[in-house]
Amino acid sequence: MCSCFTLFIVLYLLNMPDESFGEMFTSMLSVNQAVSAERKLIDHLIIYIEHEAQRLEDIKRFFSRVTSLHDGIYNEPSDPIANPIAAFKLVKRLKSEWLNVVHSTEAEENIKVLREDYRRMESSLPKLEDLRGAAHGLMRLQDVYNLHVESLVRGHFQQISDPVDFYKLSVSDMLSGDDCFLVGKVAYDLEDYYHSVLWFEEAVRLFRGTEWSPENEGTLEDALDHLAFSHFKEIKNQLKTWITSPHRRCFFQADLNSKTGNISHALSLSRELLLHDPMNRRVHFNVEKYEKLLNENLPATSSGLTLKRPDGIYLRTRNAYEQLCQTKGSQPIRREIISLQPYVVLFHGFVTQAEAKNIRKYAMPGLRRSVVASGMNQATAEYRISKSAWLKESAHEVVGKLDQRITLVTGLNVQPPYAEYLQVVNYGIGGHYEPHFDHATSDSSPLYRLKTGNRVATIMIYLSPVQAGGSTAFIYANFSVPVVQNAALFWWNLHKNGQGNVDTLHAGCPVIVGNKWVANKWVHEYEQEFRRRCSLNPEE
Repeated sequence: MCSCFTLFIVLYLLNMPDESFGEMFTSMLSVNQAVSAERKLIDHLIIYIEHEAQRLEDIKRFFSRVTSLHDGIYNEPSDPIANPIAAFKLVKRLKSEWLNVVHSTEAEENIKVLREDYRRMESSLPKLEDLRGAAHGLMRLQDVYNLHVESLVRGHFQQISDPVDFYKLSVSDMLSGDDCFLVGKVAYDLEDYYHSVLWFEEAVRLFRGTEWSPENEGTLEDALDHLAFSHFKEIKNQLKTWITSPHRRCFFQADLNSKTGNISHALSLSRELLLHDPMNRRVHFNVEKYEKLLNENLPATSSGLTLKRPDGIYLRTRNAYEQLCQTKGSQPIRREIISLQPYVVLFHGFVTQAEAKNIRKYAMPGLRRSVVASGMNQATAEYRISKSAWLKESAHEVVGKLDQRITLVTGLNVQPPYAEYLQVVNYGIGGHYEPHFDHATSDSSPLYRLKTGNRVATIMIYLSPVQAGGSTAFIYANFSVPVVQNAALFWWNLHKNGQGNVDTLHAGCPVIVGNKWVANKWVHEYEQEFRRRCSLNPEE
């Protein structure tokens, strides 16, 4: 069963606090725990199938008995009704036995039990936000790593510019037409026609080659309808941009001509849809509209529309960020100075496997959706997809040992109030954190509520391996650091004069494959001024 159901049911999560519901896509831990939820659902489904199979066997036996009578005694030359026993049994069957078969409550009872089992788990199953978040995760991987959508659908991470897989899975899974339809629908609902066109194209291609399944949400007709309108809306949006741009008006007609091919494609898709749904008045109206555009305004052409990615809030740094994420990075030595400006150093073997495991273990119960500074407050954001928890030194002895180790290699006091508690983060589906500074850039930042100054330094510890993606990209400094299990990355956020270092603008690249866990320790200015001025950086 290759469908939306089998793709996203792995988001199901059991026994998590209520406040985590609707945010399962933000943590790979949630996805891992969800596997046990699906196993429970499978167990319930097996019981239902067994009961239904027994019920159908009983019906088959009744069918066989009645059929044999009509093939036997009722086909005799003599009048079967003359036989009082046969007549009695006929009356009994029609009055009682057929009634019991047709009006049997056994089927209703079987499905009722299955529904009750499902209902007991429903509060811990995914919400609409999870489905949208999972779809956004796929689109994020598509964009940041420049992945070919058709290859992604086949379970391969292949870049548009390179036929060799960016990363090769040991066990791959493919998306169905319905899976692609739902990803496209998420983009379509946000009026993101760049992504909806690409994903609906794949949905149509796959729907054409398969029969509709009852668990599907979409159909070939749905995909054709949405794809045709997505083409039209993308054309309309681009033409609107040209019309409202004065210095491009002289090129308007030429550009308009280049888009005609996609109006023709929208028309072709709509006509195909009418073959399946000939009475659809809205589609008939669309066909007339497309025909009018072609006949009255534009000559026929085979030219196609160049899809344009929607602009984002990080448009200025997007290209650099994505290029750095695609750089797999070099494998550094045990203690490597990655950069002098900003000063970034990587310490290998900073924690042991056992320590990393314990930190993850003690953080799990407290994981909540990660937040970012928003004015005077903190809030969740689409550009940070993860869950995090805060561990005090008293949580486990390993946290205290970690603090001592950080002090040993940096010379900084990391005990509160000189530093924040250890933050443990688990990234979600396509989990990432778009370009940001760790230090406060505004006097109104909630960081200053601690009354210990700004964040002078960051140490980030990689608590798990990541098979592909997940690098830390320093945008303005133009380098990225791959995830190195059990290593720790350190950098200064402030210059010696206390001003923020703009070269520390960094991002967590989306995770392609893997379960990324990190632990962050942020050290504040409070009584660290001398140590900052005599920093580890000999060149500064």
